[in-house]
This record gives sequence, structure tokens and C-alpha cells, in this order.
Amino acid sequence: MKAVGYSKPGPVSGERALEDIDIPMIAPKGRDIRVSVRAVSVNPVDTKIRRGVAPAPGEHGILGWDAAGIVESVGPDARLFKPGDEVFYAGAIDRPGTNSELHIVDERIVGKKPRTLGFAEAAALPLTAITAWEAIFDRLTISKPVPSGATLFLVIGGAGGVGSLAIQLLRQLTDCTIIASASRPETKAWVTEMGAHHVVDHSKPLNEEMKRLGLEAPGFVFSTTETDKHFDAIVELMAPQGRFCMIDDPLPIDIKKLKRKSLSLHWELMFTRSLFDTPDIEEQHHLLNQISSMVDQGRLRSTMAAHFGTINAANLLRAHTLIESGTSRGKLVLEGF
Repeated sequence: MKAVGYSKPGPVSGERALEDIDIPMIAPKGRDIRVSVRAVSVNPVDTKIRRGVAPAPGEHGILGWDAAGIVESVGPDARLFKPGDEVFYAGAIDRPGTNSELHIVDERIVGKKPRTLGFAEAAALPLTAITAWEAIFDRLTISKPVPSGATLFLVIGGAGGVGSLAIQLLRQLTDCTIIASASRPETKAWVTEMGAHHVVDHSKPLNEEMKRLGLEAPGFVFSTTETDKHFDAIVELMAPQGRFCMIDDPLPIDIKKLKRKSLSLHWELMFTRSLFDTPDIEEQHHLLNQISSMVDQGRLRSTMAAHFGTINAANLLRAHTLIESGTSRGKLVLEGF
């Protein structure tokens, strides 16, 4: 079957950085299901793995950690889905990715595709929705709903895929006042469209930008990008006893600076549950079903920002290039083989 893979790590401009390949079909076992992939989206993690992780000798690494498709067959212990069901999910980082015609995935991290979305629009959602949800409600433990007017929440990198979902979830499920960071006119317009109450410019010192708004200090900060660049400003601008969560891979930061204000630090990695087969792994199934229901109710929208055509090496390389430029907003989606 068709797939897109890479044989050695390297830059996006390198020879055969990604290539179209054929791989054997595998039967689902246990609680796995086999999905006919109709659409995928591209995340920063795809580019990080392509640049820095070598596949096993003689094999191709297959990227892709977002998909929407149709269940083609199920393992003997599967009980959540049946052939013909439309699904969406983000997969597991320690298994082959979704850039293939058929894909094996544990059903416990799969959700029902929103009925009101096409496959491309649905493929934009899973990884970013899970990351934003877990960061807000599992790591920062914001209650639903937050008492009116009680909390300011700053989202750094609000126009990215995760930031776009975080803003929407906060607007729909809490009473937080949402401040999003963006630096260009189009990204500032995007975060406002997602539901941010206020916008600050992260190309300027964030602590100065917050002072400009004239608001009280935020009790929650969620950093999706360039945490090391903004860290000192984050410490200064946060309210004492606040909670700070990040998802990127910053250069070393001095966490001792958090002590004076008793600020707590939280990491979010949406692959943790699947990597360690945690007892609550099936929470991602339920979480995605909630996201799906909210989409069908008109409470959440897809963050698909651009359709890059069919799923092949050339189009995926274009998507990787745009993501690595740091100028993308929302999600980049590919559809069909």
C-alpha cells in the first residue's frame, strides 16, 4: 500500500527528505483497529522527528500524527468501533504514523469523527485538541466552569494549531478572560476570530505588552512556542501562586525563578498516555468524542487553514517547509492518495 516515509534524518531541503514508498499491509491485533486514511494534517512534531530521529536500519520512518478516515477492520478485542465507522485520532509516537493508505491504531485513543465535518477538516483537530484539553484541564486543572471574572489566562502562540484550540476550549468551557499572543495582522485577526478577548504581540516583551492592556496579572499561562525566549517575562507578568504549562522543547530555563512567586510548572505531551499505556489511556477516546460533539453542536470549529492537496511526498515537503518557517497559522491538511 502507498505511504510516505524517510530513510535518514535531515533538513527539509535534503535529498529524499521524504519519499513515496510502498509498505506491506498489517492485520490489527488486540484492541487495534485498521483505518483507511482519508486525510491527515501536519504538526511541528512531524518536522522534529524527520530532522532528528533515525529510522531502524534498512527501514523507512513513517510520519503523521493526525488522521481522519474509515475503520476498515478491527482486532479481536476491539469493542469501541466496527468496520465502516468514521473516526479521527492522533496516533502514537512510538508506532508508524498516519501517512499511509491504511493505518493501525489503538482504538482507545480514537474518537468518532464529527458528522458535520469533512475528512480534511476533521483531520486538523485531534492532536491539537487533545494537547489543549489536557494542558487546560488535566495539567493546569482549571475547573469547568471557572467562576465569572476570576481568572485571566494567557495563551502564548495563540495562532498555532494548539493555541487555536486552547482559545476555543477556554471560551466554550470556562469563564476565563483569554489573552492570546500573535505578532502579525493576519494572526492577530485569527486569534480574535478563535475567541480571544485581548491580543498581545509576542515579538515585543510580553511583560510590557501585558502592562499595556492594564489588566490584572494572569493566574494561568500556557506557552506553545519559544518558551525560553519569553520565560523571564512570563515569570514577571504572572500572578503569585499561578500555574504555568508548556509544550515546546525550550533551551535550558532557570526554574528557580519560579520559586519567589510559588509558580507551578507543568508539562503537557499528548503521547504520554499511549507511550506508557497508562490506566486512563481511554480518556483520549472520550475526550475526542466530546470534541466531536462540540463541533457538531457548533461550539468548536476546525482550525484547518490550508489544504495542501493529496497525500504524497512533494506536498508533505511543502507543508513541512511552511511549518519550519514559523509563519503558519492553524493547521495544514492533505487529503487522499
